[in-house]
Amino acid sequence: MTTLKIAIPKGKLQPAISELLEDIGIRLYGDARNYRPGCSDERLDVKLLKGQNIPSLIEIGQHDIGFAGLDWVAEQNADVEVINNLGFNPVRIVACIPEDWDVAELKKRPIIVATEYMNLAKQYLDKQGFDYQLIRSYGATEVFPPEDADMVIDNTSTGTTIKANRLKIIDTVYRSSTQFIANKKTLNNPQKRAIIDDILLLMNGVLNARERVLLEMNCPKSAVSDIVELLPAMRSPTVSELYNSDAYSIRAAIPTKSAPSLIPQLIDAGAVDILELPIRKAI
Repeated sequence: MTTLKIAIPKGKLQPAISELLEDIGIRLYGDARNYRPGCSDERLDVKLLKGQNIPSLIEIGQHDIGFAGLDWVAEQNADVEVINNLGFNPVRIVACIPEDWDVAELKKRPIIVATEYMNLAKQYLDKQGFDYQLIRSYGATEVFPPEDADMVIDNTSTGTTIKANRLKIIDTVYRSSTQFIANKKTLNNPQKRAIIDDILLLMNGVLNARERVLLEMNCPKSAVSDIVELLPAMRSPTVSELYNSDAYSIRAAIPTKSAPSLIPQLIDAGAVDILELPIRKAI
């Protein structure tokens, strides 16, 4: 039997990825401290790793597929295939200095820059014309200024930690979110590629479903055209005649964000008995 080695980041990304896998029918189980969880799909050999290690390990073929932030793929210049942008954990890699400092003044003298992103930082600082010395941080990068560094280049999702440490963002260096990636040689293996395609099909079905809800409603025949015109369905709404009645039932999968404003319009157009239902997969 063909087996795929899959790497999942240990930490804050793990719950979202585990939930996605469970939604497509792949359940992980075992002790929370276990780095080699069991898997309900016997075709998958799962290992939990630090997210920063995953792109390079997939590049050299230690694992076939996995999940990693695009920032770490770019930082390591990892030669892997990005096969799906999951959009989880969107972050910015930003350049920050103390809130009362002037960036123009920093360009006039040598500076010290602390970062975990040595390559992305170098590319940015060279492009911006700074005279700099890089020091690698190992977490808590924001605590370096002003005593130990003049600038930090770090990731942020909300900017709260940056503000709490009296720093200000002067530029966005890179944008990132979680990616589903694969080893390029693995994709050339027909048996392994078939498993990946199956996972990708179901994964996209779940991700599409998360952005939609199913609306069902009844209406008189005279209102059908007006209601159908309002509905932003995936293809076109399903319209069927109700049993032993001159009324109709209409069903459509619509973007979740449209539902609050759309439902009052549907009522005005003649819809009644409206149901809003979750969708597990949309393929």
